[in-house]
Amino acid sequence: MKNKITSLLGNFKKHWSVPPKGRYMTFKEIASLSFGGIGVKFIVYCINQMIIVVGNTLIGNTIGIDPAALYVIYILSVLSGFPLTALRAKMIDNTRSMKGKYRPYLISMGIPTVILGAGFIWMPYENMSLFTKCAVVLLFNIGFQFFFKFYNDSYDSLINVLSPNSIERSDVLSIKSVVENFSPSIANIFLPLVAKAITGDNMLYNLKIYRVLFPPMLLVGFAISVLVYVNTEEKIVQAKTHVIGMKFTDAFRAIARNKYFWIISLAGWLGFLEGSFNGILGWLYNYQHAATAAQYSIITAIAGNASFWPNLVAPYFIRKHGKKRILIFTNLLNIVFILFMLPIVRMTGSKQIIWLLLICTFVNQFITSLGHLLTPSVNADIRDYQQYITGERIDGMFAAVGLIGEVITLATGFVLPMLYERSGLNQSVALSLGYDGSNVYDVLYDKSYFVSISSVLVLASVVGAVLNVIPYFFYDLTETRQKAMVRVLKIRALFEDYSNNVVKDESLSEAVEIINEAKKYSDREPYEINKKSKDKALLRNQLEENEKIEIASLVIKELTKYETDYGRHQLENAKRIVEAGPDGFMSASTLTKAQALAMPKTTELEKERRREALMQVSQHKASAKAVKKYFPDGIVEFDSSVFDTLFSREDKNELALHDTLKKLKAAKEEKNAQQVALLKSTVEKLQLERKKIALEIKDATDKNSVYYRAAKPYLDAKKLIAQADSYSHLDELLAMHNQAE
Repeated sequence: MKNKITSLLGNFKKHWSVPPKGRYMTFKEIASLSFGGIGVKFIVYCINQMIIVVGNTLIGNTIGIDPAALYVIYILSVLSGFPLTALRAKMIDNTRSMKGKYRPYLISMGIPTVILGAGFIWMPYENMSLFTKCAVVLLFNIGFQFFFKFYNDSYDSLINVLSPNSIERSDVLSIKSVVENFSPSIANIFLPLVAKAITGDNMLYNLKIYRVLFPPMLLVGFAISVLVYVNTEEKIVQAKTHVIGMKFTDAFRAIARNKYFWIISLAGWLGFLEGSFNGILGWLYNYQHAATAAQYSIITAIAGNASFWPNLVAPYFIRKHGKKRILIFTNLLNIVFILFMLPIVRMTGSKQIIWLLLICTFVNQFITSLGHLLTPSVNADIRDYQQYITGERIDGMFAAVGLIGEVITLATGFVLPMLYERSGLNQSVALSLGYDGSNVYDVLYDKSYFVSISSVLVLASVVGAVLNVIPYFFYDLTETRQKAMVRVLKIRALFEDYSNNVVKDESLSEAVEIINEAKKYSDREPYEINKKSKDKALLRNQLEENEKIEIASLVIKELTKYETDYGRHQLENAKRIVEAGPDGFMSASTLTKAQALAMPKTTELEKERRREALMQVSQHKASAKAVKKYFPDGIVEFDSSVFDTLFSREDKNELALHDTLKKLKAAKEEKNAQQVALLKSTVEKLQLERKKIALEIKDATDKNSVYYRAAKPYLDAKKLIAQADSYSHLDELLAMHNQAE
């Protein structure tokens, strides 16, 4: 035992700053991401309760905005988010910084988020009319649509670029989720106790409670979250020389080919009613007085702890069963346990009801948390697939294209308010029960209405859960295929850099190792697996070799794709387009949409060729439109080498600014006024220079984007020819590696 502990500590120390072999994240990064996540989730816990959604208890029950008015401002809030989300996506995809794609926004978006959160909770809602309340809540939510969602998405998406290894991402997500789960657990434990101390009763719907708790939670949360910014490093599998600026329409056309994005998105869109039951436990406490403050504190702690345990077993289940099986299994079980709630809510008045509902809620959250834990990992895999099929890394634009879901949500969002209204949560019922009608939630004090409304919400959740699970049956992106795609991306990046004479030794070594392993296993036949075999070691070795064989197949397919009939056809077509030049490529392709639609689609290969043909027709049409708009006198090529100079200047400026700020801090501590003044002047000059460089990069990116859209078929053809040429130099590359060794 002592030897194992010593070995574990030694391994921890060894990999604190250097990742283990085959992994990309150091233990320091994992610890910082996890413990910093506690701070992030404190902020998320607070702000999520200020976001406008139908059923929000802080806005509805506490501030006093009824479901109908809440739905109206919800629509306005979502609509305001459309241009803000598109802006956010463009900023992310066009970010090129030494700090990375997402990390900088943990600071620049975190600060305004905390300020907005503190301001929201301290507004004098008690003295406002309903219209004024709605206006104030809406204005704050417009701010949240940009700053908070940018902050939250940056943190959640960071794992996508910290490692290209899907299994490692799942492992880290499991650890991260265990640690960051302390935030809502702590908040849920203390909320009822603080409420009792401040208000003297068990009612949670009092603004004083939130004004005492939320501002400190926001400030402390931000301070802790800085760990993530300081101690993590982004790693994207992409050629060093790769530059892209993409518009929303371009991104939409690219993502249109990503079937996994649509499958996962559809699951969310169809399951919009699944969480309808979430507020019932709180209602039992607040309106039916089913527990004391101390008991409810325990209840919320237990319920909140349900999402902790799946984190411990998730990596094991992912390795053993894969993401698809887990997603389907957990969602099917979810339907069962939501149904169990129906007879329980009809027992309202019984002393045991809240405890029975707690058991059901705990099991439900345990099951769903196991599935939800996979979401970031699945989203990361989807982005890898996007890069694999299109060659572009457009993480930010996924959020922009996801606005389609917001439109669908708007179209379906009226359903829950309608259910509330028709089941009795309305002003007329409140008046008939003797209340003044100012807060329709007073209806829930009546036992019969409580039961009928809660029953309707449970049944709505069942319907949502059933619809939610259906798309997952069509998800077939396995962990092995994702691993193979990442290896192909590494090879593509290496050869792109090779053609530009910027190959790094470590990239070369890694790619050669991938290629050699692929050659070793490409001609082998996979084992027929007998899962009932008692020889576990043999079974494990067979499974590992089958995985290597499957990966080898995809890698060799990539390296030899221009040796096939279809590959040669693509190459000939590309040469014809390039020979026609930037001004003549439009007439070089004679393929029509009708011809593409008429292509056979019996086999997977035929379907793939047909999809590519349709995409080619679509791209030519989009290019023709762009040429007509931006280059009526002929396409003017954009010299992308300007980015090398701009990015070099940006890097130097960032380093100089970082060093100067460190010196300024030291000068302030030494109280050297003359040095402080001098360094402040230097900082101002560097900041002005940074703004100037940023404007130049933006201008260059915009020009490149316009040229890219207009000349895309021509540029894609050049890229394909360059890739085919570089693949033909495989032996030369391997020889280069052998000489380096």
